[in-house]
Amino acid sequence: MAVQVSKNGEVGIVRISGKLDTQSFPEAQSELTRLVEEGTRKILVDLKGLVYISSAGLRVLLSTAKLLESNGGEIRICSLNDFVEEVFEISGFSTIFQVFGSEAEAMDGF
Repeated sequence: MAVQVSKNGEVGIVRISGKLDTQSFPEAQSELTRLVEEGTRKILVDLKGLVYISSAGLRVLLSTAKLLESNGGEIRICSLNDFVEEVFEISGFSTIFQVFGSEAEAMDGF
């Protein structure tokens, strides 16, 4: 798994690629938590390069969402491939998160 973090104005963009599972989730959790602790209130998680997500990976996204909400922030998810989209549908995460087809769509009105 690889995690790439950048900023676009006040939006923190986190691109996660590879597999987000029990072995790799600590790195993703650390980067997302760091952004929130640094004061970022808008985070876009781009999963274009993600090929697999486990329940541990889903928990990372959920815990970040809760942390952001408690700080008046917002998280958006974009660019799900078919497998990850199916996991989001089955788990109900597609109703919990705002999911967008592309990074540009997610950034619009953020």
